[in-house]
Amino acid sequence: MKRDFFRKVGFGIAPGESVPTDPLAWAQAQMDTVPDLSWKGDIPTGEALMDHYAHWVYTDRKVLRKKHKKDRKAYKAAKEQLRYKTGERFFENLELAIRHDAALNSGAPVFERLWFFWANHFAITDKDFMPEFTTGAYHRDVLRQHMTGSFVDLTKAATTSWAMIHNLDNSESIGPNSENGRRRRERGKVATVNENHARELMELHTVSPAAGYTQDDVIALSYVMAGWEHKHTKKRQECNPVHFNQRNHQPGTHTVLGKQYKQRGLNSSNKLLDAIEDLCAHPDCRRFIALKLCRHFICDQPTDAMMQPIILAWEDSDGDLPTVHKALLQVAWDYTGIEQKFQNPEVWFLQMVNMAGMAWPPSPKTMTYTFKNKPRRDQRKPESMLRELGLLPYRPPQPNGFSDMSSDWLSPELLIRRLAFSSESGTRISANLDFDALIDSNFDNADEIKAYLSPFTTRFGRAETLFPSYWMLMA
Repeated sequence: MKRDFFRKVGFGIAPGESVPTDPLAWAQAQMDTVPDLSWKGDIPTGEALMDHYAHWVYTDRKVLRKKHKKDRKAYKAAKEQLRYKTGERFFENLELAIRHDAALNSGAPVFERLWFFWANHFAITDKDFMPEFTTGAYHRDVLRQHMTGSFVDLTKAATTSWAMIHNLDNSESIGPNSENGRRRRERGKVATVNENHARELMELHTVSPAAGYTQDDVIALSYVMAGWEHKHTKKRQECNPVHFNQRNHQPGTHTVLGKQYKQRGLNSSNKLLDAIEDLCAHPDCRRFIALKLCRHFICDQPTDAMMQPIILAWEDSDGDLPTVHKALLQVAWDYTGIEQKFQNPEVWFLQMVNMAGMAWPPSPKTMTYTFKNKPRRDQRKPESMLRELGLLPYRPPQPNGFSDMSSDWLSPELLIRRLAFSSESGTRISANLDFDALIDSNFDNADEIKAYLSPFTTRFGRAETLFPSYWMLMA
């Protein structure tokens, strides 16, 4: 039946869960609609979180630093209280709980795996307290909500989001010949564009270096993007909605990968949206995304035969994501049992939790926070647990996100962390857990695994003692 498929594209089969009779149809049926988040507790809006962020930034910079300028000890104490009041040490944990609850309980685990993929593709790095306040909401409200439309719409939403504009410094771009650029020169100041956002849009999000773009293309796209910004105001600092500021935009026609982008009417915001459409329609974009999808779900070194059905589905549907996702799942099904994939720490952890029926994540009641004191240890468990395993999804160190290469997760240190964690977790597993049923539901080589475990069962006779050895078979 290819029961390995449930782990290849999802989080395995939980105890008592019926095994779908048609796994491929089960997976593909999850692609057409965005499932409701299953979290039964409070889910703060992106706007509410930005209010907390603005309070944190403004109070720290403009109030506490001035008030306690000569007393560092008093400043640190006041800042610690501000952390509690704004949720600076809480919201990331809440977002992780919401994310993991969706993975385990939304009823669409394959959709959730793809959500994880796209959140990593359009990664937001660990910068300026974004993991603490805004990255989780960006994943929920921007990326997740565009996963049943087209890739171009998803890319537009990600590119013009507050999170991406801020993370890649596009608010700093001022066209040299723009209205504000000319005024700066008159005052003896430099006006220039920041290339970060333009470079990552091409290199990481769409066409990849395979498209052969040049430094001139990067600069031209930076000119196209100049003007997309968040305002910086006294009370909210940088925590204001994204808008297009024509006065910072570099005027004229700009050429990117041989295509000219001209202003239409009095506003030049269309240039970026037009450029995104062309980048997403580029053949190297289709191939790049197909490569990344296959690398995440199937194997480290995807072949042309694996990628081609996904590319064709993209071409036939004009980048319709449900169609592309279904083509990916067909390929993943075809190669289940042929190609193996070692999962990253977060996926591995959620598979372990799901297949063993562990109680995770912390309940909404546990995650109810007063904003008066330091979050309790159980409220900080999601972050501390993932930090120990080596992957905090809201804190990739680089704009290209966390690696999908198995070799990057197979270091002795990271394997030992999994062993230690699974051994410790064994104390929280019911002694009545039916390991035979678990293995039969989730592995095609069930007899081989049972034979491997048999000496441990004979010697120790307790399920939890098998955890360190058993879960290393998840590769």
